[in-house]
Amino acid sequence: MAAERLVVVTDPIDASALEALRSGPCRVLDASATPTELARHLGDAWGLIVRSRTKVTADLLAKAPHLALVARAGVGVDNIDLAAAAARGIRVANAPGAAATSVAELTVALYLILVRGLWGSVVSTRAGRWERGAHGHELAGRTVGFVGYGRIAREVARRIVPFGARAVAYDPFVPRSGDSTETMALDAVLGAADIVSLHAALTPENRHLIDARAFAKMRPGAYLVNVARGALVDEAALLAALRSGRLAGAALDVFETEPPTSRELLEDPRVIPTPHLGALTEEGQRRAGAEIVNEVLRALHGEPLASLVAPPGGAR
Repeated sequence: MAAERLVVVTDPIDASALEALRSGPCRVLDASATPTELARHLGDAWGLIVRSRTKVTADLLAKAPHLALVARAGVGVDNIDLAAAAARGIRVANAPGAAATSVAELTVALYLILVRGLWGSVVSTRAGRWERGAHGHELAGRTVGFVGYGRIAREVARRIVPFGARAVAYDPFVPRSGDSTETMALDAVLGAADIVSLHAALTPENRHLIDARAFAKMRPGAYLVNVARGALVDEAALLAALRSGRLAGAALDVFETEPPTSRELLEDPRVIPTPHLGALTEEGQRRAGAEIVNEVLRALHGEPLASLVAPPGGAR
């Protein structure tokens, strides 16, 4: 019976969303505080609510014989084995719009910190130095090149146009932007942009998309901003591009390994590192929880899902 379906919450979600889920036609088990004990709850689970911490592998799915739904309280689903889920007929849903505003605002903040050279100024002022004079640049007149032009990139573009910045974008799934952003080939974006801004979903095909070859295509003195997925960037090649002077700086909210293990990258004075917090505003987390719980409730009631993730090989 639907009332007996068990939904296991594996990672923390907003408290009000959790309360709304408990009012639905299901049993709810909040296992977010004890991730090491998740395996013993999988045997009865009908649904899982995950964020990025839980890795929904083929092995995990094999331990959940009754599983019908994996719901990701966020955008990216690279922590879910979509092929294994599809083979079992397990639906995967996400909350694609929840974090757009939060990540877009962080992205613009990182642009401004990089272009104005504020990171070094904060460090030097704290150290007791008073280093004034002509410093940094304006965002006005700069070209931002988006790699990936989905919801978040569009929100960023909408915010930078009033600054007087130009936007160009590469996205193989978006032949025309529908706004003032000009779409072009990846190499053209890399060559045109003062700031290369990454917003693509991670797939096996685009791992290390931004590698030594890509850095060689970028303008000398350009900046890289990555708020998408760390594995889009070859971090060794990034470090080499920074040290050679090819890049003026980078802002990274995501890393290939999290927490990152490369002290060289973290300690480079041209790198602004943040701990994958783009979506972690209070507002963003409330939206993510509410959106994904609404999706789970739709599934429990037998209604069509609003944010069903396409199976591997399907449309994005």
